[in-house]
Amino acid sequence: MVTWELNPGRPALLRVPAVADLAEGCAWLREHEAELTAALHEHGTIFLRGLPVAATEDVAAVRDVLIPEPTPYREKATPRSDFGNGVFSSTDLAAALPIRMHNENSYTLTFPGRLLFACLVAPEEGGATPTADVRKVLAGLPPHLAERGRSSGWTLGRSYSEYVSLPWRTAFGTEEPAEVERYCRENGITWEWLEDGTLRTDQLRPATIRHPHTGEEVWFNHLAFWNEWSLDPDIREAMVEEFGPDGLPFNTGFGDGEPVTREDVEALNAAYEAATVRETWRVGDVMLVDNVLCAHGRDPYRGDRKIAVAMGRPVDVLDCEPSVLPTTAVAA
Repeated sequence: MVTWELNPGRPALLRVPAVADLAEGCAWLREHEAELTAALHEHGTIFLRGLPVAATEDVAAVRDVLIPEPTPYREKATPRSDFGNGVFSSTDLAAALPIRMHNENSYTLTFPGRLLFACLVAPEEGGATPTADVRKVLAGLPPHLAERGRSSGWTLGRSYSEYVSLPWRTAFGTEEPAEVERYCRENGITWEWLEDGTLRTDQLRPATIRHPHTGEEVWFNHLAFWNEWSLDPDIREAMVEEFGPDGLPFNTGFGDGEPVTREDVEALNAAYEAATVRETWRVGDVMLVDNVLCAHGRDPYRGDRKIAVAMGRPVDVLDCEPSVLPTTAVAA
């Protein structure tokens, strides 16, 4: 029997008993895997403190116990460093910038069921990886927003550029336009090649799904994360002026074709904030996140910070009773 520390505003925390080395720590994790999974389904996020994790190889060893089935990183949207063996950096974004709440790869047809974060270098200040239980987010939304997302889904439009966001060659991992088109065709994505070589894509995805094991309905999407109204006002104005309202690197809408308003985004982000918990990183900490039950983000920070990430236990959206079937947002 393990003992969890439960405190308001913080994730469920478990202090792992002292172990001689990582091999013994991994054996302890295997022994208590059922209890860890039960806690993960209850809380959405569990924080493990006390494992001797100091290098990316250690992260891979813990990953092999907790999430042995890997999930490919598809439709890349943010820069990451590849540490090898399926271990990556958390998003390589300027330290002063926060990263808003999102469920990893909510826009792909297959996404990771579990995420593992491990602290190799703790920042001097800030830099937590907060999470938000999206069961609570859904319950905290204004009823009309929850129902609109449930009934119409959400759309994602992307413009892949060499200058902002990621170029299509990086996002799709190929140099061949035909391979991009094949992927889009197989994954319900509409594409368009502009005269300057820019790729534009659109897709429709469900805004709510059900957890494949617990059956609970959750708010699962990037609707607020990539909406123009989540941008800093000055940045939004400059980007709209530069790229036009239809040429932003990312933008979202409701599946019925109606735009998302500033008030909608404010309500969405407020629901995430109300459900958010966070823990200050210490070297060796491991955080396991059920990606269907919890969104995650990043706080701004000062000083060096190295958080390694691994993803696994792939989930097919069709196994999650999506409220709207994923498809192309616009007829090809």
